[in-house]
Amino acid sequence: VNALAVTRVIAPVKDSTLLGTVQKTIDVIRAEGAIPHINHPNFLWSIDSATLFRVRNDKLFEIFNGHPTVHNLGGGDWPSMEEVWDGLLSGGKRLYGIAVDDAHHFQGEFSAARANPGRGWVVVRTPTLATASIVHALEAGQFYASSGVTLSDVSVSPSTLRIRIAQQGDFKYTTRFIGADGTVLATDRTLNPTYTLKGREQYVRARIIDSGGAAAWVQPVFTSRYIDRTP
Repeated sequence: VNALAVTRVIAPVKDSTLLGTVQKTIDVIRAEGAIPHINHPNFLWSIDSATLFRVRNDKLFEIFNGHPTVHNLGGGDWPSMEEVWDGLLSGGKRLYGIAVDDAHHFQGEFSAARANPGRGWVVVRTPTLATASIVHALEAGQFYASSGVTLSDVSVSPSTLRIRIAQQGDFKYTTRFIGADGTVLATDRTLNPTYTLKGREQYVRARIIDSGGAAAWVQPVFTSRYIDRTP
């Protein structure tokens, strides 16, 4: 678990169970007035979906981590991070997904086997660059996550989710609007993908993939049909 805008170094805390260790860490970070995020659950297959669902007072977790040894796409009987995300959302736990590069190697060779910077980030909608403003916007889901795709705008009305993709080179883009249980609600291949609510959705989020494999993830929009069962 990492902390955003922490004011001092927080000593590691442990418990006899994985859930207890994660929860105690969340609680210590909150006590500092900082905002926690759960990092790379699929690294070493460390944190399963059932444990993630039972964590309290968390809003952010990594759906993409650029470190070469993190299993973002899952494998075998272990789900991908997006599958985990939709499972948690569909179960009634509100979480927003972040992307990070998890950079460790800033000098020397840049290669797929090294943890170099620039592989994952977030873009936040905030009126000021003050730290508090940025982290509170993150916790409110006012951002998108990216591994390379840039968006010009994301706008939400009571009935519509609109996205504007910033064209880069001659790349082509595919946007999928995704709802409960990971169901693809619609596919749009334009630079201005739009989804209009049909009235039966619990939430709608979007994933934009470019023709080179980079992605952007738009945070879920929750409707009045969504039942929040956050522990």
